[in-house]
Amino acid sequence: MSLLRRATTWEISESEGESDSEIRSTNRCDSASKPDEEEAPNSQVIAQVNNDQTENCNAALGHLPLQEYETQNKKVRDTLPLPSTAVPSTPSPGKRRRRTREEIDANKVQFEQKKKDREKYKSERAQEKERKSQEQQMRKEAAKRLKSYRPENCLKCLIVCIDTALLQDERSDILLGTLFSMEWNTAIEEQHLTHSITWRRDLPKGEDGPNPVLEEQVLMVLTLNDFLDMVVSIKQSQQKDSDNVAVDSLFKQLSEYLNRNGEKVVTLAVMGPHPNSWTLWSQRHGGQIHQSQMGEEDIDIEEAVVFLQLYRNTSVIFLESWQGLTDHVCAITKALSKRPFKHLTEKDDLPFCLDGSWASGVRVERDGTGLSQVWSRQIQQLNRVSPAVAAGVSSAFASPQLLLKAYRDLDSEGERKGLLADLSVRSGERERRIGPEISNRVYRFLTTQNPQLVLD
Repeated sequence: MSLLRRATTWEISESEGESDSEIRSTNRCDSASKPDEEEAPNSQVIAQVNNDQTENCNAALGHLPLQEYETQNKKVRDTLPLPSTAVPSTPSPGKRRRRTREEIDANKVQFEQKKKDREKYKSERAQEKERKSQEQQMRKEAAKRLKSYRPENCLKCLIVCIDTALLQDERSDILLGTLFSMEWNTAIEEQHLTHSITWRRDLPKGEDGPNPVLEEQVLMVLTLNDFLDMVVSIKQSQQKDSDNVAVDSLFKQLSEYLNRNGEKVVTLAVMGPHPNSWTLWSQRHGGQIHQSQMGEEDIDIEEAVVFLQLYRNTSVIFLESWQGLTDHVCAITKALSKRPFKHLTEKDDLPFCLDGSWASGVRVERDGTGLSQVWSRQIQQLNRVSPAVAAGVSSAFASPQLLLKAYRDLDSEGERKGLLADLSVRSGERERRIGPEISNRVYRFLTTQNPQLVLD
């Protein structure tokens, strides 16, 4: 054991001058000679085994000749891998790769683009918020405007203007008392047309336009005697004897007022019964009018009423008392209070004019294109005539003139009535005849001379 230890000691001391290849071969021999055994629980046993393996390896190397020893050394060197000189692809965590100028510029452009996108998004959000706020404000204003035009609110803005001349009649207290009891706005002022009642309406706050709004309705109150004098003035004006019409006559004042204000709609309210008999007229003239003249004068009143309606757009009503006049004024006031709300809520389009290709009819070109469709629709206007039946008739006879010519060529009335009865019409997959009933109606529709004839 002592000899072995010395050899080991001598070999270790002599190995200082050996090359690194000998040391690597020794280490390789040590690693190759280690068995794959489980670790022993005792550390001393493991140390003894390692020492024995080292001594065996050194002894094997010590008995080799020098030439063989160098050859073995060379093989060991050749088997060892060369150190790598390649630069690692990923930098170490502690070091940061320096960016190029192009990368810095690209990052700046990307940052600016992101900044612009954020600003654009913020501006869009702000605009959307502002738009929603404006829409909400507009809806509130529209709802408030609509509420102000409701009849109960619009009635508070209406003012009933009464001419001062009407207050000379003591029975006018009935009208004033009723208006005051309903708490309606009333103004007593001189009007442009004497003995008249007009209306004006104050606009709600924020509304554009002339304020107040003058309504076109005008109610002129006349007594029966004043109306009869107007009838005489109308008759004189129709006889082209305008020089005899008095300057201060009510008809002349009414005509001048309507000439200045063409948009006004005047209604004559005559206080008294309808003069369908000339008893009142005879009483007024002391019974000097004979019975033979009463019918002629009655016709003059009717002609005067028609003349006022056609040429002056003026209607005439007869009221028995001031209570009737009061009720009529209240009815007009309520109707005027409902009109603004109706204008805002109701559509201008007629309900029966629906959108569609048929609403404007068939377009007929200069070369006659479209006439066949017009002829087909003309037949289709008849009751219980389907589009298929109309198309069958128009395909057999391309125009009304050809059908009328076919009627004239036939001898008997029965043949004319049944000319279209045997024409076949296809509706869907089923084919049928037009029949004698529709054929007879089409014949009477085209050949009758009686405009009052009922086809069905």
